[in-house]
Amino acid sequence: MASPVRLPNRESHVCAMRLAHRSYRAILALSAAIVLLAGGLAVDIWRYAGQASSQPADAALVLGAAVLWDRPSPVLVERLRHAQTLYENGQVSRIIVTGGRSPEDKLSEAVASRNWLIDNGVPASAIVMEDQSRTTIENFALAVPVMEKAEIGTTLIVSDPLHMRRAMLIANRVGMAAQPSPTTTSRYLSWQTTLPFLFREVWLIGQYVLTGT
Repeated sequence: MASPVRLPNRESHVCAMRLAHRSYRAILALSAAIVLLAGGLAVDIWRYAGQASSQPADAALVLGAAVLWDRPSPVLVERLRHAQTLYENGQVSRIIVTGGRSPEDKLSEAVASRNWLIDNGVPASAIVMEDQSRTTIENFALAVPVMEKAEIGTTLIVSDPLHMRRAMLIANRVGMAAQPSPTTTSRYLSWQTTLPFLFREVWLIGQYVLTGT
């Protein structure tokens, strides 16, 4: 039986170099595509942050944020303040507060939010609670049956401006009749706080679009 033909070492080296070069080019092309997609998404998030509906709705839905033991964090306070303004201006007749309790806190985000609103003059009868969710996706998923029970049809979604693109994407996917209403003030003012928020939203929107989580 004839021995198998073997390429000379020089030819084997050339083939390996060509394969490596093609792999390198493919990796560069993929990296460039990812950067372009991420950059385009970041621009889209930034532009969408300035959109706010002037239309009336049945309620303002406040997306949850951290609680400091039994008080809303500064980020959550700004969201609640904005929802209170919408209520006092007559743009909504009720406010939906969302968010469950972290193990290290005394109160859930929803309860702490409700207490803050009542302390600042919003009647308890105008407040609707969803107090089990722990993520933005859960905020919406668990708010839907609460809204149906309270006979709330339309909502203005209240959150930080850079959060609005992802929030509205989720709201639309769960079939909620919603419009954006970002806070007019925010704790994310400097580049040191804004850029990490923006990068995080790019990552989370990409993850949500690809996996639904």
